[in-house]
Amino acid sequence: MTETDPKDILRFYLQSARDALLWKLDGVSEYGVRRPLTPTGTNLLGLVKHAAGVELGYLGDTFGRPSGERLPWLDTAAEANGDMWATADESREDIVGLYRRAWAHADATLDALALDTVGRVPWWPDGKDEVTLHHAMVRVIADTHRHAGHADILRELMDGAVGMNQGNDSMASQDPAWWEAYRERLERAAREADRMS
Repeated sequence: MTETDPKDILRFYLQSARDALLWKLDGVSEYGVRRPLTPTGTNLLGLVKHAAGVELGYLGDTFGRPSGERLPWLDTAAEANGDMWATADESREDIVGLYRRAWAHADATLDALALDTVGRVPWWPDGKDEVTLHHAMVRVIADTHRHAGHADILRELMDGAVGMNQGNDSMASQDPAWWEAYRERLERAAREADRMS
C-alpha cells in the first residue's frame, strides 16, 4: 500500500474490517448468525449490530452529526448488552442495512471534517469526553478489527470456515490433515509445558 493521505489509509483499514465482519455471515443460517457461541453470548449478527452503533456514535454523534437512525437498544431504559444480539424480529437484512448506512454516515463524516477536528463523546465522563476525528477513527478501526477476529473464531467453531477476507484466507495450509497434525503438536507442547511448570 503506497497511499500517503492519512484519511485514505484510515478508510482502507476500516473498510477491510467492515468487509471481513460481514463476510463471516455469508452462508450461515438465521439460527447460525444469531446463535450464542460463548458463555457471554457472542454471536455473529450481534457483532454486526454492535459495530453499526459504534460507527454511528463515534463517527456521527460525537462530531455533532447525528444519523437520524433510531437505536432503541442504546436507550437508557434498554436492556444491558442489547446491542450485542438480534431479537427474532430484527432481520439480518435490517441489521446489515443499518451497518451499511452507518458506513456511509461515517465515511461522510471523514470526508467533511479534518482529522484534527475535536468532538465530544456523549457517553464519556465530562471533562474527559474530547476526542479528535483521527483518534475516533483509530478507535473504531481497532474495535471493528477486534470484532472481525471474534467473528472469525465463531465461524471456525461453527463450520470450520476460516480466513482473513474473501479471496485471501491467509492460512498456512488447505490440507485438513496438516491442521490436525499441527493441532496435535500444539496440544502436546501445551501438556509438556504444563508438566514442566
